[in-house]
Amino acid sequence: MSIQKNSDRKNLDQRLHLMPWFVQQFIDYKRPDLSPSTLLEYIRDYESFFGWLRVEGLSTAGSNAEITLLDLETLHMDSIVGYRLHLTTRAEGTNTRVTVSRKLSALRSLFHYLSQIAEDENFYPLLKRNIMAKVEIKRIHKPKDTAAKLKGKILEDEELLEFVGYIYEGYGRDVEANKQAYYSFQLNRERDACIASLILNSGLRVSEVVNLNVDDLDVNNKLLYVYRKGNNDETFKTPVYFREQAKDDLLLYLSLRQARYKTPKREKALFIALPNGSQEGKRMTKRAIQEMIIKYAKRFGKPYLTVHKLRHSFATDYYLQNDIYKTKEQLGHASTETTEVYAHLTDKTMSEAIERRVES
Repeated sequence: MSIQKNSDRKNLDQRLHLMPWFVQQFIDYKRPDLSPSTLLEYIRDYESFFGWLRVEGLSTAGSNAEITLLDLETLHMDSIVGYRLHLTTRAEGTNTRVTVSRKLSALRSLFHYLSQIAEDENFYPLLKRNIMAKVEIKRIHKPKDTAAKLKGKILEDEELLEFVGYIYEGYGRDVEANKQAYYSFQLNRERDACIASLILNSGLRVSEVVNLNVDDLDVNNKLLYVYRKGNNDETFKTPVYFREQAKDDLLLYLSLRQARYKTPKREKALFIALPNGSQEGKRMTKRAIQEMIIKYAKRFGKPYLTVHKLRHSFATDYYLQNDIYKTKEQLGHASTETTEVYAHLTDKTMSEAIERRVES
């Protein structure tokens, strides 16, 4: 099981005990189909909703665990409208349209299960009235809109190689006057360049990079074995290929991994960090990788570039040379609908390419 998935599962089990019995039943029903991280998001959304019901006096429950089916059955449409307003206007911070849509969708899933699937001992639905069936949730994630937002915020063409090259050399020149920043750069540049190169040449998610172990790497065959998002078979790792460009970067980093980061033999992680004052290295965290890419991106002149946009950069470049189905498999998407983003991103690139004259 991946490090993140194991952590999410423990967190899920701890918080599930604080939920009503029917939510626990719903989560158990969903376990075979959804990852622990997705189920954990469901729990967080239900915590928010149940807490709001209690604050608004729509339930007399003393805790979330005491919320009843009757509390849900007797909700009016005005209550759901009020909750939506709460999510979008609350003083301590509003939610984006995407977040609100997700939270309402999580409620719809629960209410649908209780009214259409779950039964009591007499074979009647647990929930006799489903108010959430009346709530229309507009689709937010349209591939064309997502593509429009990514325009100009990813690496294109030669920039993929240039960004890795900048991590190796350019950043050091830019921060040479700052002794602390320069020391950190000298210590980590091969590792950092390797991580960027690997994502730009494979399309791995940051969580997949974090969870990589040395044994997952087959350099000669340019192959990695990773736990992919949404795959609930925890005994199976998906083979993912990477391009030739990443091979030399991986070999260079591997030659430094143990000595430079004081990596103990028991540490299986591929990418290691050596915290200040620590006597031995340990697995890099997701946050550390995210902050590292942002640091280089700002100096490189791409302030909008993030670790996830490195994945988008690879995907756009890969799609130009392959079809949507190969791109879907390489990225580990559940459906081609998600992959359609790259079809829209490459529209302009392909329209420009057809106008170029081939040099004789």
